[in-house]
Amino acid sequence: MQTKVFIKKTDARAILPTYGSEYAAGADLYALTDEPVQLAPHTTAFLHTGIAMELPQGLVGLVFARSGLACKQDLAPANKVGVIDCDYRGEIMVAMHNHGSEVKIIENGERIAQLVITPYVTALFEEKDSLSETVRSDGGFGSTGK
Repeated sequence: MQTKVFIKKTDARAILPTYGSEYAAGADLYALTDEPVQLAPHTTAFLHTGIAMELPQGLVGLVFARSGLACKQDLAPANKVGVIDCDYRGEIMVAMHNHGSEVKIIENGERIAQLVITPYVTALFEEKDSLSETVRSDGGFGSTGK
């Protein structure tokens, strides 16, 4: 399934998102920096991408970690998953956190995160005095086994 998403470069040097393979769900987002960013251990830096987008109504952009950066370099979005609402028109930023014990360097043009565009449902919340019963009921964290 494909849908058109309009992209605006907020900086002429920006790289548009790209998919790494034919069936990739996430499109790579690229860092836009004037100079390499040094990210000290256990700190967060806001990285520019130089792009803004116009998502169609009913779609949301979810910004996830790239598996290679997260598993091999200890770098992942600080908020775990960034949410880009369809009415947001500002520059997409990635709050990158260094979970490791060494300084990491992020270069201009480096792939820093992946963007997944997906439909969402807007809930109509309605308060009730009771909810339907299930086998699980109110069993919380770890209640369904190891």
